[in-house]
Amino acid sequence: MNKDQVLAAYEQAKEVFKQQGVDTEQALAQLAKTPISMHCWQGDDVKGFEIAQRELSGGIQATGNYPGKARTAVELRADMEKAFSLIPGAKRVNLHAIYIDSEEDVDRDKIEPRHFERWVTWAKEQGIGLDFNPSLFSHEKSDDGFTLSHPDAEIRQFWIDHVKASRKVSEYFGRELGTPSYMNIWIPDGMKDQPADRLSPRKRLQESLDEAISEKIDTKYHIDAVECKLFGIGAEAYTVGSNEFYLSYAATRGTALCLDAGHFHPTEVISDKISTCSLYIENMQLHVTRPMRWDSDHIVSFDDETQAIMREIVRNELLDRMSIGLDFFDASVNRIAAWVIGTRNAQKALLKALLEPVAKIKAAEQEFDYTSRLALMEEAHSQPWAAVWDYFCLQQNTPVGPDWLEDVKAYEKEVLAQR
Repeated sequence: MNKDQVLAAYEQAKEVFKQQGVDTEQALAQLAKTPISMHCWQGDDVKGFEIAQRELSGGIQATGNYPGKARTAVELRADMEKAFSLIPGAKRVNLHAIYIDSEEDVDRDKIEPRHFERWVTWAKEQGIGLDFNPSLFSHEKSDDGFTLSHPDAEIRQFWIDHVKASRKVSEYFGRELGTPSYMNIWIPDGMKDQPADRLSPRKRLQESLDEAISEKIDTKYHIDAVECKLFGIGAEAYTVGSNEFYLSYAATRGTALCLDAGHFHPTEVISDKISTCSLYIENMQLHVTRPMRWDSDHIVSFDDETQAIMREIVRNELLDRMSIGLDFFDASVNRIAAWVIGTRNAQKALLKALLEPVAKIKAAEQEFDYTSRLALMEEAHSQPWAAVWDYFCLQQNTPVGPDWLEDVKAYEKEVLAQR
């Protein structure tokens, strides 16, 4: 589709939405300023760049051996820049502590802001914010299946110190980049078979977290978040950091809550949880992913749940309290294409939600006119939102439709194939 066709289709769509009381220009402006936090670990299969290279553990697996994965932080940043050029709108980058960029061999309890200076310099050049995560997996001190809830006080303290150090890195990001860094704490702690004592590990986790986040940090720079999980590989019977644990913790400690689309029972969806959590939790973080088989972390598609998540955020006017991030890792396809597909799908779902006639739908519901409510919701699916998306891509100087794939293929031939 050429430029004139995109513009003509947009003008027609603009009129259609105007008749529904929807301002497309306002929707586009909101989409343009809403960043999606793109996760760095898709680019290298969650290996990181610590000098002491370790095998993946903690129930994390990246399957596939597609050629060209990033081997260094320099390569990873170059790959992300390529993805940025094909994704419209605002972006952020979400880093794990294992993505340290330093020649110094430092263990995780000793990381400092200076070990991530190159990331900050790059983020300034790109005009983006950074988010952060302590990495409580793939380490010899997590081999027992426990970290912050470990019965050994010394091991527990190591991970407490790692979280403390990570908070300083996150604060550094926020100060340097002028936008708060969401720092999400996830741990793999749990048991493969039924435990005799479910309470003690949770008491230890509570105490460890309290100590780890005891120092007050201005939320202008840093926001703590905690993330639950239903179960993991090697922790099928019992997960210390359950939904009830972290929801209660966030509500009583004032942290943000991270909801991961793959971390619940297969019949549960986080779109249904957002409104409830918003009553008790000020800030929320989302890990948008596709749990094809529970937490399988497939590339985000334009599926029902991704659309439902974005509708809940928009309908309830929660965008200013929400950090939207991605979390998937697929080593069976071109990793840059995975970023582009997943991020653009998240943005498409958000735009579609922004183009709903929300006021009309809510008014019908308040009048108990459920017929009109259902009709308006269903008709919204077939409105010409795709024409508005194409216009947004054109407006943002990024490829329209599948044209971006040619750029990825060329980059694969010229760069990835040489690694």
